[in-house]
Amino acid sequence: MCRTGRDRDGGGRGLGREYALMLAEQGAKVVVNDLGSTAAGEGADLSPAQQVVDDIRRAGGEAIVNGNDVSDWAGAKALIDAAVNSFDRLDVLINNAGILRDRMMVNMSEAEWDAVIKVHLKGTFAPSHHAAQYWRQQSKTQGKPVSARLINTSSASGIFGNVGQSNYGAAKAGIAAFTIISAMELRQYGITVNAIAPRAQTRMTEGLRERTEEEIKRRNPRWVAPIVVWLASEQSGEVTGRVFEAGDGILKVAEGWHAGPGIDPVEDPNELGPKVLEMVRRARPNADIWGRDIAS
Repeated sequence: MCRTGRDRDGGGRGLGREYALMLAEQGAKVVVNDLGSTAAGEGADLSPAQQVVDDIRRAGGEAIVNGNDVSDWAGAKALIDAAVNSFDRLDVLINNAGILRDRMMVNMSEAEWDAVIKVHLKGTFAPSHHAAQYWRQQSKTQGKPVSARLINTSSASGIFGNVGQSNYGAAKAGIAAFTIISAMELRQYGITVNAIAPRAQTRMTEGLRERTEEEIKRRNPRWVAPIVVWLASEQSGEVTGRVFEAGDGILKVAEGWHAGPGIDPVEDPNELGPKVLEMVRRARPNADIWGRDIAS
């Protein structure tokens, strides 16, 4: 089996490293994709990915390094081709590419917005598209569904929101929606699509706030890897279109948008206002005007 992965810090660091090592422990052949750039997306260095590959090989596993940019259309295609050409097949794609350009929305530049959307959102779509095309063709060739796994990376910033991360949160919310819709579209080919919203201590999160030694231990990326590896397995075939929060002492299924309380349409906006306020209160009775939970 061949697994391809790229972490938010690159497949050679943080979450991606733990995914690659645990997948290899379970017998997977791994393509470690990592540009080796900084958390801001600058520079390139394949040595972190090579280190992971070396560790896997020393333990008796099979792995190769790939340095393609997955947010580039041709680069994403080259990554998928590298997996198939090296191991004769592709079973799982794990999308984790990401950078940060945190800033309040009113101060954010166009370049800071575009860079984050490109790496996170296009960096998920592009390799997913090429992998899905490969799997669809395999399904047609063999005349039956394949057994393939697509695993994306969302974030609490995307599904719950976080101040100073409108670009990052929008991209991660987009990835959650992309996951759900892709799961609907690809199920007929035997492809499951799920996402992880990880809570882990990586280069992306180290400087955001002070944490105790115990908190850092709970946020070790190793705690996120088991659900990812299970989702990559044959055993997870009945699970698709779901987003899981993992790490920091939790493993939860995140529930998405759902229809709440409603009212009959009102033509006069002056009459409508009080009714909308009451409807909002009924939807979240223990929330303030910002939607944040408060004591009842």
